[in-house]
Amino acid sequence: MSFHTEAQLKLALDDVRQGFARSDLWLLLGWNDIRQKFRRSLLGPFWLTISTAIMLVALGFVYAALFKMDLKQYFPFLAAGIVTWSLISSLVIEGCQTFIGVEPMIKQVRLPFTVHAFRVVWRNMLVFFHNVVIVVVVVLIFAKLPGLIPLLCLLVGLALFVLNGVWLCLLLGLICTRYRDMPPMVASLVQLVFFVTPIIWHPSLLAGRQRIINFNPFHHFIELLRAPMIDTLPTAVTWAAVLGITLGGWAVTVLVFWRYRRRIAYWI
Repeated sequence: MSFHTEAQLKLALDDVRQGFARSDLWLLLGWNDIRQKFRRSLLGPFWLTISTAIMLVALGFVYAALFKMDLKQYFPFLAAGIVTWSLISSLVIEGCQTFIGVEPMIKQVRLPFTVHAFRVVWRNMLVFFHNVVIVVVVVLIFAKLPGLIPLLCLLVGLALFVLNGVWLCLLLGLICTRYRDMPPMVASLVQLVFFVTPIIWHPSLLAGRQRIINFNPFHHFIELLRAPMIDTLPTAVTWAAVLGITLGGWAVTVLVFWRYRRRIAYWI
């Protein structure tokens, strides 16, 4: 490895380290994004919670009847799935705008690029925490609150979501900054994935075809949070898949970020 290559790799890794260290900045920016989006709104982000709750009620009764499932089992499953999917889809779609959406800031202020990725992740985590209220209410009505071990699994799952969200925003943000046709393509793909992932339908409906579901990475990320929220535990396959994606995603992202980090400001 040449001296120039080593220097660029060091800069890329320093960017990641410095971005994490500037938590005071991206926490403030992410919180300000939420405040600006819902400025002068009485309920603020809870409008998203209300709309999600309305969709949940509508889908819950319809699909419970179609799939002939008990409401006590289906409603918590659906609520946790939809809330988790909202987080995933928002991270993917907004991740495409990680750098494009802050073009003036990148041009005017010298900051680690990873600050913008952390900002997107934190902003979406705030919305997720608002929407979790729905799951708590549904679980209290139809089931029981999770025990200590599922709650610990939920905390670990949230930490893995943050780790994956950062590399996802960095990678998608970089690719979509270079290729501006990518954001609408990704948005269309997200809509397709929603229907082929067990969110509104239960995996038991594909009895004997579990391998098909296990090849869907989105299913494992859904289960990582959904299972603990409804007082069950993610399977070993889910843990292995998520950990593998986390390590692989960061490895690919570091390589791409190392190679093209310098060009982000020019592509914008």
